[in-house]
Amino acid sequence: MPSTRSIRAASPFLLAALCTASSLFATPSRSQDAYPSRPVKVIVALPAGGSVDMVARQISQQLTADLGQPFVVDNRAGGSGQIGVPVVAKAPPDGYTLMVSPASFLTTNKSIFKTLPYNPETDFVPVTKLVNQAMVLVVRDKAKYATPAAVLAAAKANPGKLTYASSGDGSPQHLAGLMFESQTGVKLLHIPYKGGAPAITDLIGGVVDMAFAPLPEALPHIKSGKLHPVGVLSEKRAISAPEIPTLKEGGVNNVVLSAWIALLAPAKTPQPILDSLGKSVKAMLRGDAKNRFIEIGMEPAVDEAKPLAQVISEEIRIHADLVKAAGLVPQ
Repeated sequence: MPSTRSIRAASPFLLAALCTASSLFATPSRSQDAYPSRPVKVIVALPAGGSVDMVARQISQQLTADLGQPFVVDNRAGGSGQIGVPVVAKAPPDGYTLMVSPASFLTTNKSIFKTLPYNPETDFVPVTKLVNQAMVLVVRDKAKYATPAAVLAAAKANPGKLTYASSGDGSPQHLAGLMFESQTGVKLLHIPYKGGAPAITDLIGGVVDMAFAPLPEALPHIKSGKLHPVGVLSEKRAISAPEIPTLKEGGVNNVVLSAWIALLAPAKTPQPILDSLGKSVKAMLRGDAKNRFIEIGMEPAVDEAKPLAQVISEEIRIHADLVKAAGLVPQ
């Protein structure tokens, strides 16, 4: 065995070789393996204040606490998702750019627009569906539109003049309006906005007559008396607002629609990163946050049997049929 003296006398080249060899067998540092090791951007392609933004901020707070790095919501509103969603589609698949998205940007947009700057089936990988939201038909003027029958009577008396607000072309609000028209035979006038919050603001202000809104966006204003709920677009009354009847109870059949929200990452994001994100979020939705979401009109959706990728593909086809039946020409 060489002595300490002989090792000290070894050439610089031998010492360099020994150092290189030892580095090959060294255990990688935690900083090389850990995710995340820097802040994560969470894109929301809608303005602040709507239900998608609310969910994104709640989820980001939980991920920040669980994973030890800031998860920062970045609102990129406009173009019915075509400004913010492509940012995620083109981002490196390293887990540092994520997206909280409504269903419509991944499903209805494909039939509403001639071309999209992203492919909803191949450019993203789902982390998990987050919540389902009941849709509710709300009006400002209760005296004129207290019931589904009153809304139908007004729409039939003034074809194409009764206005409804949405968060943009192809949004769940827009799709609900198309479904309402298709099933009742009336003609409404669609007024698209850049998000749910500005749509509700103009409804309260009397700029538009009504809106098919996600329950979380409308519920605070229903409770304050600023908006009147005509009915929810579901088979059963919403868990969070059982006092609101369904449209079916008011005589309007087959107008059933919910608006889900999901967390997604760019395609090819490594599975360990997806697993880490999913574990944190699902634990939150099964825990204390479950009741908080229900209170504001959302139902956690983490235990659904059908994979989200399959849901997206199926709804693309279903919504395309609805848009075609409504006679809409892709923009």
